[in-house]
Amino acid sequence: MTKLIVLMPHYNDVEGLHKSLASIDENISVDVLIIDDGSKLKPTKLDLEGIYKNGKVFLELLPNNVGCERALNEGLKIINTKKYKFVGRLDCGDLNRKNKYTKQLDYLNKHPDIALLGTYAEMVDEDQNHLFTLKHPLEHKKIKNMMYFNNMFVHPTVVFKKDIIEKVGMYPTNYKSAEDYAYFFNILKKYKVANLPEDLLIYEVNSNSISSQNRKQQVKSRINIILNHFYFGFYPIAGLIRNLPLLFISRGFSNTVKKSVASK
Repeated sequence: MTKLIVLMPHYNDVEGLHKSLASIDENISVDVLIIDDGSKLKPTKLDLEGIYKNGKVFLELLPNNVGCERALNEGLKIINTKKYKFVGRLDCGDLNRKNKYTKQLDYLNKHPDIALLGTYAEMVDEDQNHLFTLKHPLEHKKIKNMMYFNNMFVHPTVVFKKDIIEKVGMYPTNYKSAEDYAYFFNILKKYKVANLPEDLLIYEVNSNSISSQNRKQQVKSRINIILNHFYFGFYPIAGLIRNLPLLFISRGFSNTVKKSVASK
């Protein structure tokens, strides 16, 4: 039985969708669910099945554009009715390394106390030039503390137990452009998490991405999430102090800082 299904939202990027699908190259069977968020340029099931050979591919076409977080939740609702043990994530334009999911499932099977697992990621520009490798903390305690500074997971790297959908629910929809950050905070309240110290995803830093276009909104949402999980301690206070200036700093400058830190 296939244990893993990968959830992919899609909006007007058929080329990126095809590239990402083709990058899934595993020793195990992996099914994929694509949620088209009311695109004008829609993928077709026939084309997708011609590209993807590593498992089954499912396509759900939403009649209207509802936004990424609601499209993801439509996917989680569908997945929750199916007999999978794990849920993975991948975004259009991002590329998996060979056997990414095989390695993550192997880790999760050996560490049954871990419910969500991310990985390192290579960050590239729109011409696929290397920018830096993003390395987040590996162990639960440090991740939990450092979440007050920033998201400690690269969203399209994560694989998590399907049980999370029942116990934690869906992606929050009241934190625009930061639904993953809010969701991971909620998961941390109930489950142990980790990151795998291996670069298993190529993540494209695109000027047209949600994170780039809605930078200020994303930072505002991040601050509200920190406040929602606030307690009087070093990490929440330091996290607010760190994030408030980001309202006035461009994503390009932020990436330059990350590249400088990552190269040390």
